[in-house]
Amino acid sequence: MDQKGSVSSHQDKPVPRCSLGSSSGLHYGALVNSVSSLAPLASDKPPISQRRAYVAIAVLCYVNLLNYMERYTIAGVLSDIKNFFDISDSTAGLLQTVFICSFLLLAPLFGYLGDRYNRKYIMLCGLSVWLLTAAGSSLVSKSQFWLLVLLRALVGVGEASYSTVAPTIIGDLFSGGQRSVMICIFYIFIPVGSGLGYITGAGSANLTGDWRWALRITPIMGLVGLVLMVFLCPNPPRGAAETHGDGVTGHSSYVEDVKYLLKNKSYVWSSLGVTSLAFLTGALAFWLPTFLARAHVTQGLRPSCTGESCNSTDSYIFGAVTVATGILGGALGTTISRQLRDRFSHADPLICAVGMLGSVPCLFITIFVASSSIPVTYVFIFFGELLLSLNWAVLADILLYVVVPTRRATAEALQITVGHLLGDAGSPYLLGVISDAIRSSNPFTSDFRSLMYSLLLCPFMGILGGVFFLITTMYITEDKKAVQRLVEGLQPQQGPAPDSSMELSNKSDV
Repeated sequence: MDQKGSVSSHQDKPVPRCSLGSSSGLHYGALVNSVSSLAPLASDKPPISQRRAYVAIAVLCYVNLLNYMERYTIAGVLSDIKNFFDISDSTAGLLQTVFICSFLLLAPLFGYLGDRYNRKYIMLCGLSVWLLTAAGSSLVSKSQFWLLVLLRALVGVGEASYSTVAPTIIGDLFSGGQRSVMICIFYIFIPVGSGLGYITGAGSANLTGDWRWALRITPIMGLVGLVLMVFLCPNPPRGAAETHGDGVTGHSSYVEDVKYLLKNKSYVWSSLGVTSLAFLTGALAFWLPTFLARAHVTQGLRPSCTGESCNSTDSYIFGAVTVATGILGGALGTTISRQLRDRFSHADPLICAVGMLGSVPCLFITIFVASSSIPVTYVFIFFGELLLSLNWAVLADILLYVVVPTRRATAEALQITVGHLLGDAGSPYLLGVISDAIRSSNPFTSDFRSLMYSLLLCPFMGILGGVFFLITTMYITEDKKAVQRLVEGLQPQQGPAPDSSMELSNKSDV
């Protein structure tokens, strides 16, 4: 091939469009035969200004906050709900399980759509469903527990659309260290929203005397988020941050996308780590306020709750601890990552492993010391949650840099599906079942003891997750380099490749 006369200059000839699909036989980690490098010109300017990108981040963070507030308002008033409907621990855990199940089953659909269609419209439609069903959950009567279960399942539609798509938009607005910071800010709102969910849920129930008001706060705030998203959230071209606005489009099938991800060892092992983390945090988030309330009763510090309005002090404190550890842990994890990443290419999964394994002794102490000292219990809850919170932003960053832009929504969706299916979709219900079984086998076992023994499953999941992240360190360096070579086109060829499926695009999706 004559490389001298094939392309005269970037000014003389427009840069051909390029896509990261695999129809040309593109294999994971392979360089693409492209007519031009994907490395951007210095004179190129992104299609979305930095100011507008910052505004978009603020809107996305606000909606993410509401998503997790809504998810955990039920946990904040769980004792009230159990007494109102007169249900067991396992049935109460089912409320979270049906929500997570719909969330994980729909995530692959939204991941497929998010890699191919306008992501802003997808989020708006999903959030509209979320607002209607979340508000509807607050209207159920005492004889309609089945309706509450159904509406909680439908709430997952909105959250599935948002959680799979929003991180990919951030990935297309920022790159490098700036992306890490923005992802950190976005994911800090997971624990912050979760903590505020406990606080606003319990606070609303106490102020009104009706737990159903706890489910009306986030839909009201969500209307504001929906309007802000309509006017202030852009839909940047996929890969815009890496290509200085040109963007990357793909023409691969869903099966090809899945095959690509399954060959990506860093993605597979880190997703298994995410699954363990989801199991652990989902179980703790749902049951710890109730566990602490029962610990108070066991120590004789307060009477057992038999009415519809229970003491919510533990929800307030646990929510405040979750907010504080979420902010500190997220910022600390990102800071350590940025300091070590240049010196140690495997630093990110190593940070996640340390966070998971370090939380294990804290969890054991939390479970066994609760019957004797509530203050000491909260101290170890703080440190355990702090260590777990190191992971959220770092894990999101890992996914963005080991997966090519045109497959990130699918990667997010599959990680969500597997993580929730084997993680927090079943862990609240499973712990409730174990608690009920222990109490049934020995009628003299207290509610506190049965729940305490069931919670022992959580530290073992922490050990398993730490092992998965340690395995990820073995592959992260090569997988990251493979994506960099693919997107930046570090070894371009000058001649055309008739079967190539790479295509640059400076247009947003329709």
